[in-house]
Amino acid sequence: MPKSSRAAPSQTELVIITGMSGSGKGTVLKALEDLGYYSVDNLPIGLIPKFAELAEAVPNVRKAAIVIDIREGSALDRFPALYKRIRRKVPTRLLFLEADDATLIRRFSETRRPHPLGADQSVALSVRREKERLAPIRRLADPIINTSKFNVHELRDTIHRAFHGQKRKPEILIQVTSFGFRYAVPADSDLVFDVRFLPNPNYIPAFKSLSGKNPGVARYIRSFPQTTEFIERISDLLVYLLPHYIAEGKSYLTISFGCTGGRHRSVMIASEIRKRLAAAGYRAKETHRDLNKK
Repeated sequence: MPKSSRAAPSQTELVIITGMSGSGKGTVLKALEDLGYYSVDNLPIGLIPKFAELAEAVPNVRKAAIVIDIREGSALDRFPALYKRIRRKVPTRLLFLEADDATLIRRFSETRRPHPLGADQSVALSVRREKERLAPIRRLADPIINTSKFNVHELRDTIHRAFHGQKRKPEILIQVTSFGFRYAVPADSDLVFDVRFLPNPNYIPAFKSLSGKNPGVARYIRSFPQTTEFIERISDLLVYLLPHYIAEGKSYLTISFGCTGGRHRSVMIASEIRKRLAAAGYRAKETHRDLNKK
């Protein structure tokens, strides 16, 4: 009986990196290159199908990564349809990077580089327009990574862990954040817990100018039975949930704790939860967004 002429399924893995300017696409491309991905920056959209075809034909290229972004101009509008066609032929992941508007504006200010949409308008306006242009692509992406709280090393490490392969035990980076509801909920929160039910140290004159990092303030908040029970229950809940998030392929998680001003209760709770998660074996870091606000 003659052998089937059907070609064997492609084994080439293609990762397409896209997202907001200033969100770290270059860092991610370099991180994937470190993992053995054949990497190309700013490949014209029209060449992506040919690139995928050539990568598949080269025996020693089993993994490839490319960056496409707003520099493509009007050609970017064709990408969603093109992406759907490519993924039917080649195993493809679309990785979208973003960051808070304020973070992107700060990064452009620090590097003194113009936004790709031009120097004839403010960076803030360019960021808003870019976000609108990329919205159809963002809806197709998985994963979507907000890099606002990552430094270069943390972002590179997150990508290494997410793309290292199935033989390595999956891991997750947990960002535990405190905030004040007075200043709005952090936009990148995955889980939000309201701790305003706890007694407020702000009404005690000796504690008003201090923060939840102060041992006396922390001791006061911890002295109430509902505080201890809340910490125990939330810690147990998170330790239960995290393996399920990991199983779904989530590589980072932002857990936010909020009180009124973000200086006392949320700071103490976020610090304690971060310690509990670290003790359970997870990579966890903490930030206190509104700690220094009055």
